[in-house]
Amino acid sequence: MSTTILSTRDLSRYFGGVAALNLVTLDIMDKQVHSIIGPNGAGKTTLINVITGQLEASGGKVFYQDKDITKRPVHDRVKMGLCRTFQITSIFMGLSVRENIRIAKQAQAGGSLRVFSRRDSLQEVSKATEEIISRVGLEDVADQPAKNLAHGDQRVLEVAIALAGNPKLVLLDEPAAGMSPTETDQVSELIKSLGREMAVVLVEHDMEVVMTISDRVTVLHQGGIIADGSTQEISENEEVKRAYLGTENWAPLIEL
Repeated sequence: MSTTILSTRDLSRYFGGVAALNLVTLDIMDKQVHSIIGPNGAGKTTLINVITGQLEASGGKVFYQDKDITKRPVHDRVKMGLCRTFQITSIFMGLSVRENIRIAKQAQAGGSLRVFSRRDSLQEVSKATEEIISRVGLEDVADQPAKNLAHGDQRVLEVAIALAGNPKLVLLDEPAAGMSPTETDQVSELIKSLGREMAVVLVEHDMEVVMTISDRVTVLHQGGIIADGSTQEISENEEVKRAYLGTENWAPLIEL
């Protein structure tokens, strides 16, 4: 049985007098894929930014493994096991896939900039790097510069960099954006498999991806939650149809 790994309680974020998040309360379960959906401006990325500490909450609380982390800085949350990817790819384009992952792994181990390191420590980093490369299926391009990768492989590399932080919860912001159908299928399978090992929070506009791989879906609209439940419950929710997708766009997905 899954347990709650992260919770928000009445979480709010204001920009001037505008509420980007308005009293958001939700629970993220371990070993599940939990998708956050909603139209542009609904507050999805703001929610992720507040959870991860990129933005300060205007009100409410964030709890991770029963600890109040509302005021914790980003680096503390990363050390605790909260890792994320971004809408805009954030990797070292001039370095190889292996070097990108190795740097992230060495940083997690506390020695990213050390010139002299214990040999066994470096061996552990190298072993972990190769395991991550294999885990995400980038073996064939491990020595290629990141700038030469297909867009889909760049997004997978970003997931691999997040995995280098030994996350217990990984937050993925639009991982399928700009991907071909084949790339989308591949990253969907990767996300689904990650959800069997850790908590995954997915912000995604591709509704086919969301409805295929999610264990739970939360719908945001104008900064607040209008629905939360299984994919079946969300697909049948009339308020979601009206406020977010429109019946004509949502109907084909009900049968997924």
